[in-house]
Amino acid sequence: MTRRFLTCAAATVAAVALATGAPLAQQPDRSKAPVPGAAPALKLPPIQKRALANGLPVWIVEMHEVPVVDVTVIVKAGAAADPVGKYGLASFTSAMLDEGAGSRGALELADAVEFLGASLSTGSSFDASSIQLHTPVSKLDEALPLLAEVTIRPTFPAEEIERMRKNRLTSLLQTRDDASALASAAFARVLYGPRHRFGTPAIGNDASNGEMTGDDLRGFYAAQYQPRNAHVLVVGDVTPDDIMPRLEKTLGAWKNGAALPPVVTLPAATQHGARQIYLVDKPGSAQAQIRIGWIGVGRDTADYYPLDVMNTILGGSFTSRLNQNLREQHGYAYGAGSRFDMRKAPGPFSASAGVQIDKTVESLREFFKELDGMRTPIPAGELERAKNLEALGFPGTFETTSGMAGNLAELVVYNLPESFFNEYVPRIQAVTAADVERVAKQYLQTDRFAVVVVGDLKVIEKPIRDANLGQVRILTV
Repeated sequence: MTRRFLTCAAATVAAVALATGAPLAQQPDRSKAPVPGAAPALKLPPIQKRALANGLPVWIVEMHEVPVVDVTVIVKAGAAADPVGKYGLASFTSAMLDEGAGSRGALELADAVEFLGASLSTGSSFDASSIQLHTPVSKLDEALPLLAEVTIRPTFPAEEIERMRKNRLTSLLQTRDDASALASAAFARVLYGPRHRFGTPAIGNDASNGEMTGDDLRGFYAAQYQPRNAHVLVVGDVTPDDIMPRLEKTLGAWKNGAALPPVVTLPAATQHGARQIYLVDKPGSAQAQIRIGWIGVGRDTADYYPLDVMNTILGGSFTSRLNQNLREQHGYAYGAGSRFDMRKAPGPFSASAGVQIDKTVESLREFFKELDGMRTPIPAGELERAKNLEALGFPGTFETTSGMAGNLAELVVYNLPESFFNEYVPRIQAVTAADVERVAKQYLQTDRFAVVVVGDLKVIEKPIRDANLGQVRILTV
């Protein structure tokens, strides 16, 4: 449900990140239900913990099946650390890291990485930023210096800043033509408001991106990108004795700067007191994009496991109630789902779909039917299928070096115990129908949900008002 941490910088600027900012390693594909049965015992190689002389923590997991290695630098600062008025600064900074570093320009750096058959990407979420290297082990000695240059010596060239600025402003402009991205951005705004960081996409807005300067980017980098605020994850066909001298030679030159800025504590956002429906006009649209929900929970919630199972039943899989209803039974949508976006601070819960525009009201009624239905006892067979789906799918997220690195990143960013991996399957299997019913009653209070619908107002406004599903307000782009 929340195993979805690191995102590529290019994807961060795309419509999904514009709308949600959601980064950290995403859910495995659960489009097929597993064969019922007990989940296999999870046997993972140990996390071998080391540190460089500069204090930079290094976690190493050996995976020798394929001669490749992933090296990921995690910096514990993301969009949530953006200063007020400079929303998008963390995202902009991470996007610029590989646009010029050391003695290389952006194209020279890209050519050097490609020549090695490696990949190097940067990314940022609300909670962290990252630099990720994937390389054949045979090219590790040549690839690591490139990772180090991007991490330690980014140059933030003025011409590249202007090019990136234009790209980001264009992406923001394109959001207004993308009904799905527009719905997600509007949903975040109505939940959190314009002054809360989660009310604005991780990429920021037109004003902040237009005003960001090279000094702003260099200042954020200097303040946050330090060994004491970072972690290195190494996964692949290496051993500690192999990799540590190489890391010392490259990343050992990274020095701490001034004291870290105070940890940003986001203010608690206020839930809606009653259901509100917000309409956004998208003239000529053949679909209506629907977002329904409210402010959810943080990653540290004690209800993580029952919420995981509950959401799988509701909208977290192909066989979920929402998808079976809106797609399979009624044919209103190509797909429908729900998710808890768990961040350090409570992120949104949302149920969503793009639906046939002349079936918007009918779709809204079916959404609420399924949301409200979660507060009644769950049939035993449905509960077991959902738990099997989660438990049997979990080991597969560790099969690749990048999958293992993504799971490790979640431990680092959210300060989870190392035992989380081995506890996950038994704790999922221990969830009861009473647990699911309890969390559904607590976290699915639909009479207080916000509803955002983006579509052609000429088609959707009157039927929605006539349906009397809640107070209706019109939002402008």
